[in-house]
Amino acid sequence: PSDPEVQELVKKLQNFITENYYTCSDKILSELGKMYSGGGDFTKNIDKAGGAGTAAFADQAIQVYCGKC
Repeated sequence: PSDPEVQELVKKLQNFITENYYTCSDKILSELGKMYSGGGDFTKNIDKAGGAGTAAFADQAIQVYCGKC
């Protein structure tokens, strides 16, 4: 999750959200990460697209980016 390439992807995600939907602050991004790994449809869909554990990994990477880890 802390690899520089992964962190660059998190930055791209945050920028994409900001440019296309709403201002995605670090606080909002951190909460999105928690939703991604929190179970339910978010987790199922992300893991379906990327494989088992993808949602949890994405959350960990987001938390590192936001300074939560």
